[in-house]
Amino acid sequence: MDHLPRRNEKLDTRMSTESGPTILWLRRDLRLGDHAGWHAALAHGGPIIPVFILDPLVEESYGTAPKWRLGLGLETFAETLAGKGSRLILRRGDALTALRALIAETGAKAVVWARVYDPDGIARDTAVKAALKADGIEANSVNASLLFEPWTVETKTGGFYKVYTPFWRGVRDIDPGSALPKPADLSPPDAWPASDDLKDWQLGQGMRRGAPVVERFINLGEAAAEARLETFIEGAAATYAADRDRPDLPGTSNLSENFTYGELSPRTAWWAGRAAMERLSGKAAASVEVFLQELVWREFSYHLLYHTPRLVTGNWREEWDTFPWRGDNEDAEAWRRGMTGYEMVDAGMREMYVTGRMHNRMRMLTASLLTKHLMTDWRIGEAWFRDCLVDWDIAANAMGWQWSAGSGPDATPYFRVFNPITQADKFDKNATYRDRFLAEGRREPHEDAMAFFDAVPRAWALDPSAPYPAPVVGHKEGRERALEAYRNRAA
Repeated sequence: MDHLPRRNEKLDTRMSTESGPTILWLRRDLRLGDHAGWHAALAHGGPIIPVFILDPLVEESYGTAPKWRLGLGLETFAETLAGKGSRLILRRGDALTALRALIAETGAKAVVWARVYDPDGIARDTAVKAALKADGIEANSVNASLLFEPWTVETKTGGFYKVYTPFWRGVRDIDPGSALPKPADLSPPDAWPASDDLKDWQLGQGMRRGAPVVERFINLGEAAAEARLETFIEGAAATYAADRDRPDLPGTSNLSENFTYGELSPRTAWWAGRAAMERLSGKAAASVEVFLQELVWREFSYHLLYHTPRLVTGNWREEWDTFPWRGDNEDAEAWRRGMTGYEMVDAGMREMYVTGRMHNRMRMLTASLLTKHLMTDWRIGEAWFRDCLVDWDIAANAMGWQWSAGSGPDATPYFRVFNPITQADKFDKNATYRDRFLAEGRREPHEDAMAFFDAVPRAWALDPSAPYPAPVVGHKEGRERALEAYRNRAA
């Protein structure tokens, strides 16, 4: 048996029982409520050892902001478990190697985990399950992150849905099952295996001076997620349909980061929405249904990712492989820095740098400008969002970028080029949103606008008192250039 540093010398007396302990391998499912993994582990009857593994194939490959936010989530969840008499064991390295070491140390007879649906995660988990079963260890995976498993939803003719609206109609009346209660007893062992120190992982190292800026906006942990859901359902949900496209209003749920790290299950949100629909009537009830549709849009992206893994790396519509995308360029760098000369676009990019999130309307607008006005490959924008968003989601991010670029499933037509000027007039008429995140030219800039300059790398040499830049390209010129490229590709 290999001995790891800080290994506990005393063995749990229950570890020698016939059932043995069960290892609960956690991923982006940092909660107790509606967690099938916890219930599956408890069903084994022995003590439960929760573990998070920082695997280089998946978790260690996260971008800067997601990795930092993951660390905060792990710290909070560890505190939650400690308050209930349990612990979160941390290990770093190859998942199978780490699990085998834990099994050897604890005498565990079973490992349970929540399924993932990305290509690398599926490949890893498939190999781990086969290897553990070959070792004589029971390995069981469950669904803890989706309303419906991707292989359970099919069109009438068979196969998976490729268009959202029929998908919504196909699942809207399917019962996803009741949300599972939080376990009353986490069944901890009498003695624990060794754990890494979270601080040694330095998950926030890449954030540097941006960390204290973004941290003010983090909604951290299961309790905070539940409170935010309740606030939304009791308030803004009734006007969600009308307000969700207004970045100047608090009209959305702001739950994306909590869904990302599994601090809230989609099923919990689904039933909260359905209950509100029954309680409300007319436009208010219909508005809540729009929220549920957006929840199912997330679901749709995961179903597409499962069935067509190329969604995250290549053009979903393969005919777009011949489109003359530009590689990285100076215009794209101006876009990354929130210096395109289009106030609405730059406000969106700066919102992301200051808060770690971006309003969905702004995600569509910023993506449209990069891929159409600036003719830049959507993968360059996807990579930047992957690095900067604390709510980065592998399926939703790729799906959103391909939708905006025109290369994805059920995508916006390429000839639909958002006009950043009219978008500002329509969705930020009083410039409330722009004034919040832009400092240049403002007599008394908002604190969030100034925070952007505190968060960005010093090497960018940005100055809030400098003149605001001219547009990198005129709207008419950029639109016509994009449409001409599209016509030539299709010819």
